[in-house]
Amino acid sequence: MLEDMFDFLERMSGGEGPVWQPAPASARTAIAEPLPQEGCSLEQAYGLFRDSILPYAVGNAHPGFMGWVHGAGTPVGMLAEMLAAGLNANLGGRDHMPVELERQVVRWGRELFAFPDTASGVFVTGSSMANFLGVLVARSRALGPSVRTDGMQGQGGGALVAYASRAAHACVARAMDLAGLGSAALNLIDVDGSGALDTDALASAIGCDLRQGRRPFLLVGTAGSVDTGAIDDLAALADIAARHRLHFHVDGAFGALGMLAADLAPRLGGIERADSIALDFHKWMHVPYDAGFILVRDGKHHLAAFDGGAHSYLAREPGGMSAGSPWPCDYGPDLSRGFRALKTWMTLKVYGARRLGAAISDSCERARHLGELVRRQAELELMAPVHLNIVCFRFRAPEGISDELNSRLLQAIQGSGIAAPSSTRIDGKYVLRAALFNHRTGRAQLAGLIDAALVHGRALLDELARQETTGTDRNSTCRNY
Repeated sequence: MLEDMFDFLERMSGGEGPVWQPAPASARTAIAEPLPQEGCSLEQAYGLFRDSILPYAVGNAHPGFMGWVHGAGTPVGMLAEMLAAGLNANLGGRDHMPVELERQVVRWGRELFAFPDTASGVFVTGSSMANFLGVLVARSRALGPSVRTDGMQGQGGGALVAYASRAAHACVARAMDLAGLGSAALNLIDVDGSGALDTDALASAIGCDLRQGRRPFLLVGTAGSVDTGAIDDLAALADIAARHRLHFHVDGAFGALGMLAADLAPRLGGIERADSIALDFHKWMHVPYDAGFILVRDGKHHLAAFDGGAHSYLAREPGGMSAGSPWPCDYGPDLSRGFRALKTWMTLKVYGARRLGAAISDSCERARHLGELVRRQAELELMAPVHLNIVCFRFRAPEGISDELNSRLLQAIQGSGIAAPSSTRIDGKYVLRAALFNHRTGRAQLAGLIDAALVHGRALLDELARQETTGTDRNSTCRNY
């Protein structure tokens, strides 16, 4: 099995086979069965995995994958995941070395972001959860730890309100919802021409809320927007947060790790002043899924938001296995926790911060190159600045058919197996979005994407133009390109 997976990664690195292919009915049927009452051999189960699952994954290990913000993984991370599974440690707490290794990663996080020694951190599933924890820490700071027992009822001082840009990830609004504050309490601020939060509009919104008796308590900055990779002016946001005594949280799901790259770190100036940072090691650092993380400047605030005191089952002792308090479970909602720290620690140990940072810089260089390839083609249009490693473009077409053409173009490119970009909307317009996170992606894959966009785009433009001329119902035609 291990040899097969190394072979798989080698084939992926060489760009063999399609990036993605739809799973046939036979594959779905092969795994559809009632609850097994009797076991089968390991060989049989592995055969199903090899034949019906492995060929039909989303393809983020392939160099042609340019879709969502997915890391590509590494052999080191795969081996670390195997070791962690063999150890089967629960990192909720207690005194053992896996917990100490997680604390070591926290110490590295403090060093990377210039946080004080009093900062705390904890692994979670991903930045959606890390952002949720950031909101809960901010809520506890604003209302006091009693909000955890008394809830939102009877809380005085005006309705709480938070701020983030319109380009912020949707999980921030969901975090407000889950925290009992309501997604409507998140004031979404317009962005400027670069896609970053408009600080003048933010200042105006805060002033308006204060005049109306609301209580600003949280400011969320974005370090690498999911649509275009734009970075908010974190230093300016830190100033505003300090002026109004707001908890300053940074959603750095992928962009925060730009601190590893010497050429990108200056663009994140101000992140060292955040009260909390959310990030994912499974994105730009390619740690296997999942490995989300939150770092909180003041460990006391972090602990106050989650520590519920240990009942008898979780009693802490001055020695023995129950020593070492506080435990990781005191900094988040999970008691049962996997050994995510091992694959993160091993990735940093084996590759080193400098090499990982260079790979991050390289991905941004590839994005700039792809942006230039788009600009050289009159039939293609670059739809947003290339801030980091995300390129948004579309095939030029009359506005009446542009969205449909580019939607079908995306499906055609994905179906071809040559490349797998995703999509988003820029100023309401449907665009193709190439997110170049894969460390295996080279210029050949970028050229292949452009060629596929031109070939399929021209064919679709001809077809849609004919339909416009003849009045044919476009919805009735075959879309398999």
